[in-house]
Amino acid sequence: MALSIWEILAVFTAGVGAGTINTIVGSGTLITFPVLLATGLPPVTATVSNALGLIPGSISGAIGYRKELAGQRRRILKLSAGAAVGGLCGAILLLALPSTAFETIVPVLVALALVLVILQPRISKAVQRRREHTGAPPRADGGPLLFTGLMLASVYGGYFTAAQGIIYLSLMGMLLDDTMQRLNAVKNVLAAVVNTIAALFFLFVAHFDWTAVVLIAVGSAIGGQIGAKVGRRLSPTVLRALIVAVGTVAIVQLLLR
Repeated sequence: MALSIWEILAVFTAGVGAGTINTIVGSGTLITFPVLLATGLPPVTATVSNALGLIPGSISGAIGYRKELAGQRRRILKLSAGAAVGGLCGAILLLALPSTAFETIVPVLVALALVLVILQPRISKAVQRRREHTGAPPRADGGPLLFTGLMLASVYGGYFTAAQGIIYLSLMGMLLDDTMQRLNAVKNVLAAVVNTIAALFFLFVAHFDWTAVVLIAVGSAIGGQIGAKVGRRLSPTVLRALIVAVGTVAIVQLLLR
């Protein structure tokens, strides 16, 4: 589909914004998806084009957080395996289910994730006290509960991607004893895995708008670097507040769609 110069600028700018916000928090799809729809793309074509276009942004953000990724190789490999399976399942569901299938459950999932983000410091302290009482050592990978939770979140990520980063951070913050910045770095890797797996599947079975893909790809790669520079400077409290603010906007936008 041919885009006007203003539509090209709008999609590119949306890509930069999505890459930035995805790296810091998540929910960048809530910027790009409405813009793609406004250019006249059908919802499924917009979704799959957006998924492919955001891959460079996720990779760029992960590279920007490479310092925080140090020492997390085993954790990332294990959690990425679950994310890949979930992302593929979500991509399949996008083409198999009606477009309204997730409209009811998605705002609920995001709201629950925000509650967990707000309560994360208390939950983490309670979990730590329980470990001290039982003598059980903390699991560096979060155990089966985190693996399963992230895999299910990745099913949603492969389906739509909006706010999946917030769900990832809430689950990891509750079940892993680590800093928010290091968990955010893992979140960026998992998002890159899900977007890549879903996009590779879509390449064989769905229609892309390659102009939109290229514009979002270039924009999100730039945004990923911007987001890494900004996000790595935020304190845990500010980062948590930003997650809640973005998540609240995401819920409102999802409910109004």
